[in-house]
Amino acid sequence: MKENFKSGFVTLIGRPNVGKSTLMNCIIGQKIAITSNKPQTTRNKIQTVYTCEEGQIVFLDTPGIHKAKNRLGDYMVSTAERTMNEVDVILWLVEPSTFIGAGEKHIIEQLKKVKTPVILVINKIDMVKREELLIYIDKYRKEYEFAEIVPVSALKAENTKELVDCIMKYLPYGPAFYDEDTITDQPERQIVAELIREKALRSLDEEIPHGIAVTIESMKYRKQIVDIEATIICERDSHKGIIIGKGGAMLKKIGTQARKEIEDMLETKVNLQLWVKVKKDWRDSDFLLKNFGYNKNESE
Repeated sequence: MKENFKSGFVTLIGRPNVGKSTLMNCIIGQKIAITSNKPQTTRNKIQTVYTCEEGQIVFLDTPGIHKAKNRLGDYMVSTAERTMNEVDVILWLVEPSTFIGAGEKHIIEQLKKVKTPVILVINKIDMVKREELLIYIDKYRKEYEFAEIVPVSALKAENTKELVDCIMKYLPYGPAFYDEDTITDQPERQIVAELIREKALRSLDEEIPHGIAVTIESMKYRKQIVDIEATIICERDSHKGIIIGKGGAMLKKIGTQARKEIEDMLETKVNLQLWVKVKKDWRDSDFLLKNFGYNKNESE
C-alpha cells in the first residue's frame, strides 16, 4: 500500500431517479444497486467499495430524499439524511436544470446543517448541450457553497474518472477499510432479492412497484446449480393478479430476466422459483418492514 494512501466514506444523495445507483454501479464497474426508471428504487443504504492505487472509497447509495407517504417512506428518507453526518464527502446528484424546486431546497437545508464537504454532481449531461451546462452550474452555485461541481453522465461513463479524482482530494490519509477485492458488504441473498425486485419494477405498471418487496425463502447450493425460492410481496389481491399475469406470463417474464442476471452474478446455473403473496399495507407495518429488511431502529 502506498504511503500516501487515502480512504473514506462517501454518500450519494439526491431526489429519486437522478441516477445515484447508476453512477455507483458505473464507478464500481459492477452492478450492485438495482436501477429502474421508476423513482424510489433504492430502499436501503447500500455499501460498495472502489479501490485504486491512490485510495479506497466506500460508497453509501441511499434512498432518494422525497416527501414520505408511509412508514417505509419515513425509513427511506431518515436513512438518507442520517448518513450525511457519518461520511467524509457528500455527493449530491441533480439533473441538468435551472429549476430548483421544493425537493432541492429541502436538501439544501439539510446540507446547511452539516460540515461535510459537498460535491455537486450534475448527472445526465449527455442529454443537454454543453453551453447550457454553464447556466445550470451557475444557478446551483448561487444556492450553496459547494466544494466542487462536477458534470457527469453515469449512463455513458462520461467524466466519472474526474469525479473519482475529485473525491480523493477530500478523503483523509489512512489504510483501506476493506480488502482490495471487496466490492460490496451486501449479503448474496439481499442482492438476489434486489435483482428480482428490479425486474418486477421494470415490467409492472406504474401503481404497483412501490407496493412490492421480495423475500428469499431459501438458497440451496448443489453441484453446479443453485436452487432459489423467492416470494414477491404485494399489497392488494388485484396487484397479485397483475404480477402473475395471464397464464402466469408476467411472473415467468420477471423470473426469466432475474434468473439470467443472478446466474451472471453467482457464475453458476440457477433454478429460480417465484411465488406471489399479498400482505395488505405492509409499508405501514413496523413488524413487516423489519421482516422485509427495512429496520426502522437503524434509521433513528
